[in-house]
Amino acid sequence: MRKTCLDMVQTLSRENNAVVFIGSDLSPGLLDDMKSEKPDHHYMEGVSEAHVIGMAAGMAMDGFLPYVNTIATFITRRCFEQVAVDLCLHNLPVRLIGNGGGVVYAPLGPTHLAIEDIALFRALPNMAIVAVSDAEEMKRLMPATLDWPGPLYIRLGKGGDRVISQPDDDFRIGRAIVRQKEQNAFEVLLISTGIMTTRTLDAIELLESQGIGCRLLHMHTIKPLDTEAIRQHGKGARLMVTVEEHVRTGGLGSAVAETLIDSLEAHPPLLRLALPDQFPEDYGRQENLLDSAGLDPQGIASAVQTALEPLRADTRESSAEVSV
Repeated sequence: MRKTCLDMVQTLSRENNAVVFIGSDLSPGLLDDMKSEKPDHHYMEGVSEAHVIGMAAGMAMDGFLPYVNTIATFITRRCFEQVAVDLCLHNLPVRLIGNGGGVVYAPLGPTHLAIEDIALFRALPNMAIVAVSDAEEMKRLMPATLDWPGPLYIRLGKGGDRVISQPDDDFRIGRAIVRQKEQNAFEVLLISTGIMTTRTLDAIELLESQGIGCRLLHMHTIKPLDTEAIRQHGKGARLMVTVEEHVRTGGLGSAVAETLIDSLEAHPPLLRLALPDQFPEDYGRQENLLDSAGLDPQGIASAVQTALEPLRADTRESSAEVSV
């Protein structure tokens, strides 16, 4: 996913001469082809994230379209004030590409785990946030970023993720994609983002083998959120569930909960599955941390089954009362 994203920056620069790449202390040789082809459009700065954001803001004011890339924790936490004041305040078209959203950098410990990046950027006016599911979906996202009017945060996974997106998905920033389209009757509406959509699809297979009908909204855009899709598909569900590689506070689940509250309409109960509200203490692999948080397919399925059972029981009791 990361390689595809950055390769697409070079491709976009050929189509649009305003596109420039700005990296912050990244791998030697990254986008060397772009550097050779268009040296005035490729910049590799040092460990100076605040400077990089100011530089991108100045270039955007001069008519350029900067794509800034570094590790997700550094492009969100370390230069938050510059993102807020230099980019969002002026609504500048700068694209922030965050490597390793969530717990991708598990081997490097908590300082490198972007477990609250969505919450930070959701709070900023004018900021949009996107987390696609795989490399093929990234190919559909990147051309759409050319015309996006303001700042945009692109949250990257680790790469090498299983491709579950489809060419006919009609990808648009700000519009959810419905999975399980063939499923008419369903009890559970699951809403996921980023690579968690793949794990959620696997969980749905387990749930449907137990007779639990599901529908899935892949919410690749967390902000602006597709509130209409949530309301429309939520009406037919007994339970709604959000799944994300992020702490529960301020992420996708919070955004969905706010949508339901603001709608002032009756809605199903909402279960939010997310990382725990703590800095991970373990080092290892991304998969290990996700599994320990119950975000593996079996863990997701078990949590849904547990939450659904009392709701089914209430329905059975209501039916029995009506029969009597």
